[in-house]
Amino acid sequence: MAQTCIVAGGGPAGMMLGYLMARAGVHVTVVEKHPDFLRDFRGDTIHPSTLEVMRELGLIDGLLKLPHTRAETLSAEIAGATFRVADFSRLPVATRYIAFMPQWDFLNYLSGEASRLPCFRLMMETQSEALLEEDGRVVGIRVRTPEGSRDLRADLTVVAEGRNSTLRGLSGLTSRAFGAPSDVLWFRLSHQPGDPAETMGHAGPQQGLVMIDRGDYWQCGFVVRKGSFDAHREKGLEAFRDAVRQLSPLPPERLDEVRSWDDVHLLSVRIDRLDRWWRPGLLCIGDAAHAMSPIGGVGVNLAIQDAVAAANILSGPLLAGMMGDRDLAAVQRRRGFPTRATQKVQLMMQGAAARRRASGDKAGPLGFLKKIARWPALAHVTGRLIGMGFRPEHVAPQILAGVRPTADRP
Repeated sequence: MAQTCIVAGGGPAGMMLGYLMARAGVHVTVVEKHPDFLRDFRGDTIHPSTLEVMRELGLIDGLLKLPHTRAETLSAEIAGATFRVADFSRLPVATRYIAFMPQWDFLNYLSGEASRLPCFRLMMETQSEALLEEDGRVVGIRVRTPEGSRDLRADLTVVAEGRNSTLRGLSGLTSRAFGAPSDVLWFRLSHQPGDPAETMGHAGPQQGLVMIDRGDYWQCGFVVRKGSFDAHREKGLEAFRDAVRQLSPLPPERLDEVRSWDDVHLLSVRIDRLDRWWRPGLLCIGDAAHAMSPIGGVGVNLAIQDAVAAANILSGPLLAGMMGDRDLAAVQRRRGFPTRATQKVQLMMQGAAARRRASGDKAGPLGFLKKIARWPALAHVTGRLIGMGFRPEHVAPQILAGVRPTADRP
């Protein structure tokens, strides 16, 4: 199949963009370097903004048949006091909760629906190697498949490979990095009767613990000082377990389930963004354009919003054979503000936490938690920011009226 658009990266942003382009009638090929989507500790919070997009596409019922847990609120515990930090009950959407679902289930579902569209092609085990350029314009990519290297040409190449993208590094686009004083160590603990009833965060004087209810297990994120993972390993696994026990509301013996360092996975936190997301024939979206902190779990949903905006703006010009630099710049204009605003909030929260640690404050909650405790209505404000973001996107009518799905293709 000849393609008008190539999407490098089969994550949430890339797969959503591939689906939307194909739904609009654009011939699109999504390339993914892995043979499947089975990778643990990936962003798998599906926020109300994304659930609303799935509803608009007519995909919500099938999605919610998959195993998931729901959070109508988010809470935090600091120094023994519990605060409701986000409430989604007043959002202007039909699904007023965060759905926690393994990312591979979401991607398998979306790619399965995309495969029913005649304009869609997915190439797994396909590694992006280089950009193809002619007269200063990107005209496709060189990929390596199990059968060897080949060139894929298209009018538009979209980089959605994430923050460590090979193609982003080859693009020549410049970026600016912002301080990220923390890393996250992810691990699992079993979920048993008598455990807390909701997803929560717990904070101490130097670290924090995030617990996400996955139904039969807890996904736990232990927040540590940037670059300190090796120091934790040197102190030994029992010292790590003890540090987590100081924050965890679970019985102390539950930490014995972390049996080796192979059970602990490092997420190196980074916040950055490209100065310009595009060059002729090329566009970056999602983490390839703006790496986010895990604060609020908004990275995946911000990336999906990028995909919706890109499809809304670019599908028409691509179908008309008239896509130009102005169209690519329009995507960045549309998504630049919510990216900057979200990163600013994340940096403010990181800075507040860093100042608290430096001052030796071992007990008091962060200022914004104090305000929420005093005025609970603010939980609806944070619920709006976390659940919907600064500029939620909606699928354009021309995409919804485009190519209809066919029966499952072999």
